[in-house]
Amino acid sequence: MKKAVFFLTLTLTIFFTQCDVLKEVQIPGSSGLTKDEIVRGLKEALKTGTTNAIKTLAKENGFYLDETVKIPFPQQVDYVEKKLRALGLGSLIDNFVERMNHAAEQAVSKAGPIFYDAITQMTITDALDILHGADDAATQYFREKTYPQLVETFKPDITRVLNQVHLAEYWDKVTKAYNKIPFTKKVEEDLPQYVTEKTIDGLFVKLAREEKLIRTDPEARVTDILKKVFAQAGQ
Repeated sequence: MKKAVFFLTLTLTIFFTQCDVLKEVQIPGSSGLTKDEIVRGLKEALKTGTTNAIKTLAKENGFYLDETVKIPFPQQVDYVEKKLRALGLGSLIDNFVERMNHAAEQAVSKAGPIFYDAITQMTITDALDILHGADDAATQYFREKTYPQLVETFKPDITRVLNQVHLAEYWDKVTKAYNKIPFTKKVEEDLPQYVTEKTIDGLFVKLAREEKLIRTDPEARVTDILKKVFAQAGQ
């Protein structure tokens, strides 16, 4: 009887000890990090990167004066731009482009809650894929998880701003006139959709830059867990 009690006690001790160890189990290839540390570190990185990207673009001229994200005159009808500039009406085009970019700056600030929701839903598999992925792995994760919702959120604000300055009306006139020309490829008449898509493209450009900084520049890792996760992940 005493032996049975002894072996039962020993078995239970080993079992509960193993359970404690499993809580701190290390993920293969994670340089000693636990899965909780990986997820926590990745979530902090994503919050830091998205916050910085949004703040940069949402400020005045955040799009307009940054050539890496500046929204150009729609390429589908670039012949209109060329023609008007040739006629000495370049200021009209410049004003059009500037107002499009200011519309993007007003809309982009609403991306925060959408990104944070995607961060909350991130799984351990997502975290590992991001940690060991390309320099823009997190950016691609966001693009997959948030793109439709970003369109749905941005487009109403962009439409409102474009309508206030009559750009949507002007765009409709240009594209409708062009579409009446025989044997030409029809162009997209939806200016708000164009600006919305370009706004989202610019946001992901900035997010990819922020992500790469966190991965490669120790000074961009503003918390202890970020330093630990990305320093060890690079080993």
